[in-house]
Amino acid sequence: MALLKAVQHVSYGYEQGHFQTAVAQVSAWHRLAVLIAAGLLATFMVWLLRKLSHGANSDIVHAIWFQSGRVNFWHTIVQAMLSMTIVGMGASLGREGAPKQVGLAIASVLSRWERLTSAETRFLAACGAGAGMGAIYNVPLGGALFALEVLLGTVALPLILPAMTAALIATAVSWITLPNQPTYTIPVYSFHLGELLWTLLFGPLAGVMSVLFVRLIIWVDAHKPQSGWSMWAPLPMFALLGILAIPYPQLLGNGLDITEFAFSNQLPLLLMLILFVLKPLVTAGCLGSGAPGGLFTPSITYGAVFGGAMGDLWSFIWPGTPMGSYAVIGAGAVLAATMQAPLAAAVLLLELTHNTMAIMVPILLAIAGAIITARLLDMRSIDSGPASIQPFIEQITKRPLHTAFNDLITPSLNIVPVSASYSQLVYWMTADNAPQNLYVLDHSGKLVGVISSEKLWTADALTRTMGIAAAFDLKMPVTAIRSDQSRKEVLNLLQQPSFSQTPVVEGVTMQYMGIIKKPEV
Repeated sequence: MALLKAVQHVSYGYEQGHFQTAVAQVSAWHRLAVLIAAGLLATFMVWLLRKLSHGANSDIVHAIWFQSGRVNFWHTIVQAMLSMTIVGMGASLGREGAPKQVGLAIASVLSRWERLTSAETRFLAACGAGAGMGAIYNVPLGGALFALEVLLGTVALPLILPAMTAALIATAVSWITLPNQPTYTIPVYSFHLGELLWTLLFGPLAGVMSVLFVRLIIWVDAHKPQSGWSMWAPLPMFALLGILAIPYPQLLGNGLDITEFAFSNQLPLLLMLILFVLKPLVTAGCLGSGAPGGLFTPSITYGAVFGGAMGDLWSFIWPGTPMGSYAVIGAGAVLAATMQAPLAAAVLLLELTHNTMAIMVPILLAIAGAIITARLLDMRSIDSGPASIQPFIEQITKRPLHTAFNDLITPSLNIVPVSASYSQLVYWMTADNAPQNLYVLDHSGKLVGVISSEKLWTADALTRTMGIAAAFDLKMPVTAIRSDQSRKEVLNLLQQPSFSQTPVVEGVTMQYMGIIKKPEV
């Protein structure tokens, strides 16, 4: 936080109060110059980090599920500092990304010292990220639930105490330098009957808009620059943000002040509608350019301006409820649907404001409507969506086969990502026409192992009861046929009595292509 405040002071002369006030007081050209500088800094540092760390990935969810919580310590720390710096300069990303990454990096180092298993490292990494979240926003219980429900996808009772302990300690330590007070200072709202009917209508709509936002984030994440001239993407994106900030300085920063203004009835309807359209676009643009940062606060802001705008319009039909009350409900609904975590969202909203108990019933109703609708449309969350294996499934079904034995290959999709949880593996293994083996792919679609039904059912008790193990922990080595092998080699292999089926991989990249079964010969 000290780094964030220092950067905000140098960039905009910010001392105290609302960051947005300091941003609005400087000239439009000043804002543009700061954003261009932020773009240059992000461009250089992202390129340097990629070059020095050989493409290491410090994304929280990716690290937890695809790398078992293990990350390059210094790469992650430097990326966290870069994230905090560019957010302080006005990037439309969340400041919570940095403390979560620091918590992840520390957990990764501790797990190496203690020689923890992959499952234990994954759990410790999630607790570290949740603790960082709890400390930065003064939300210890919310941080613990974020670690469990969002990052691990389970709220098993044996996991709650360690996660809460980590978040409570981190939050208590943060009180040395950070104030022990709610993140958002809002009025105390009372319940109104008109709110209830609006909530029933708004919840499903919030679910739809959340899915659109999540899909946008997943798309830009999949198209992040990887090499060459595309690595310059942060510069034009941040320059565009600076241009948009000339008429709308509210777009700068993580959106914390804008959210509080919406919660406190201080935003006009037209501005909320404009921010509802532009804020998610610039957030996605910053993230898609390769700049590091969080999505938690931007998601809350998106929900707050959407709920506030829809509530303001509803007031023409049924007046009497403050717009800020609708904004709070909207923030809770969108946060729950984007994270796919209703329990964590409700608790986080309560801890962030301290003043929402009187309207908790409409908040929970809106969350329920948003979650149900979102899950009917798309089960992916804003955190786990970019780590989905779905793009590789689509590639496998569309990839042309260039082998000497195309007619022998079956494009079987008995595949799982290394991030698949134990419960997901059990579901797939017990479904109708369940396969005997599941082939495990990494984040690039490369075949890295196989899980047999026998291995799954004989997993240790920790794996079966606590749900923190993944396919990465259960996979076994597998022998595959390469696409560059001759037809004669493959036919000779099929003649062996012990042969039943074998996966086929691309000869250079080792990406999965399908399987060859003996009965098809």
